[in-house]
Amino acid sequence: VGTDRFDLEAIERRGIDFDYTPEAVTEATADLAFALLLGVARRIPEADAWVRSGQWGIDAPPLVGTDLFGKTMGIIGFGRVGQAIARRAAGFSMSVIYHQRTPLDAQQQEQCGATWHGLADLLKQADFVMVQTPLTASTRHLIGAEQLALMKSSAILVNAARGGVVDDIALAAALSDGRIAGAGLDVVENEPQIAPQLLACPNLVVAPHIGSATQETRTRMVMEAVVNLKRMLSS
Repeated sequence: VGTDRFDLEAIERRGIDFDYTPEAVTEATADLAFALLLGVARRIPEADAWVRSGQWGIDAPPLVGTDLFGKTMGIIGFGRVGQAIARRAAGFSMSVIYHQRTPLDAQQQEQCGATWHGLADLLKQADFVMVQTPLTASTRHLIGAEQLALMKSSAILVNAARGGVVDDIALAAALSDGRIAGAGLDVVENEPQIAPQLLACPNLVVAPHIGSATQETRTRMVMEAVVNLKRMLSS
């Protein structure tokens, strides 16, 4: 779906046809981002592990999480997936704020039920921060130690976009020091290798880059690729 692993300039120089399938994965990726948020907020992996350990009812940890309903969702990158996340946030009666370089016009913002904020302001206000921006030279480590320090100590960060947009080492430090409450990741830097510091954080839920991993979505990706190929061959 992303193009960050391709040398687009070299492809263009050689006259190679290039296409990809971003539209097919929008809803599945938004679903997974919300699943990660729910998993962290309600401590579902910890609860599952506790039940499977056979210790349910025996000195059980409190496993107290946080509500999603009525909170403020901050979305960094408000393209197809970001707007799909905003639609899901509306079902939880959340206030939605977003950041990207170019704000939507007033009519589009009203349709999406979202308002534009500067990045620093969004990080300060949001209870949950969703990262949904592509990985480019300008977005690499867009969320680092300085940005994490602006977030609420009760905040949760979710990255279901691209590894590298978030500085994983800085995130591990913020999680272990309690500077933010938790994080959910579907992507990491240098995947499939994961920084040991991240894996040591109990307030992290991590998935192996499965944003598009539903039967329906993978089928749509294949069909979209076929349509792209037929168009290229007929041009």
